[in-house]
Amino acid sequence: MTKAEHSGALKGHRFPPEIIAYAVWSYFRFPLSLRDVEDLLAARGIIVSYETIRKWVRKFGYKVCRFHPAGPACVV
Repeated sequence: MTKAEHSGALKGHRFPPEIIAYAVWSYFRFPLSLRDVEDLLAARGIIVSYETIRKWVRKFGYKVCRFHPAGPACVV
């Protein structure tokens, strides 16, 4: 099995950009903890630790916050 090629900020990550974006979006969109997002992904057959999700939120969360209705009140 070969690893899919990603470009830009997501290059070098194990999971596809769609999964990373969904995890970060879910964390900010709903009142979920990192472990809740981990369980949400696990229910869909995606095994990822809450620590990995935390790293994604720290790395990509600011991009989500720019478009979040709360605007600057969205703290990463």
